[in-house]
Amino acid sequence: MPAKQSIFGRISQLVRANINAMIDQAEDPQLMIDQLIRDFTNNISEAEAAVAQTIGNLRLMEDDYREDEQAAQEWGGKALAASRKADEFRAAGNATDADKFDNLAKVALQRQLQAEGEMRVAEPQIASQTEVVEKLKTGIENMRTKLSQLQAKRNELVARAKTAEAQGKVMDAMGKINVLDPTSDIGRFEEKIRREEARVRGQQELQASSLDAQFEQLEDLGQMTEVEARLAALKAGNTPSTIGQGESAALTPEQLEGGSLHA
Repeated sequence: MPAKQSIFGRISQLVRANINAMIDQAEDPQLMIDQLIRDFTNNISEAEAAVAQTIGNLRLMEDDYREDEQAAQEWGGKALAASRKADEFRAAGNATDADKFDNLAKVALQRQLQAEGEMRVAEPQIASQTEVVEKLKTGIENMRTKLSQLQAKRNELVARAKTAEAQGKVMDAMGKINVLDPTSDIGRFEEKIRREEARVRGQQELQASSLDAQFEQLEDLGQMTEVEARLAALKAGNTPSTIGQGESAALTPEQLEGGSLHA
């Protein structure tokens, strides 16, 4: 368990640190996700190396266990062979050689016990390490699955990130519109146009009043012409009461000057 926690604990902390830093500093979502995939791939490689070392240590322990197991069998066989040889010498009345081979059998049995003792110590360690290795393999496989999922979702995540970014820009723009409403600028422009229109109407009215004055001058000129005509009539001996009757009322200034008035 400690080996598993130390390996994946360190890897998971590194992954979280990298992800948090990348998210905080991300400007381009596609570059961020691609970098995340590369970093995650590297983290898997690092985890695989650590797991491979743990598996290697387990295989060494298993090799030692098999060697101890083989040694125990061999020493057991030697002890049996030495004991039988001792029995043969004892049956033959050769006690010295019999004791010698019994002692050899005892030494072989001691070596067998030593090997079996090492096997008993190694068995729980091997069982524990085997469980750890299986969990580490499962963890590696889960990391690979997550990497495959991330790679498969890359395009979707990029599209979603860009959509969120666009939505954020729209919301920022809307916020700025609320703070600085462009309709106020339109209103000021409209007011400027209204003032210009009013100025043009004023010019039109001014020109119209000038034309009225000119027509009034023409009317005044007509009245003065009539006065001159009547004055000429008076000088010709006509009375004012007869000036306005008949054709005399319509005489032109040229006729008056030519003396063509009638009594």
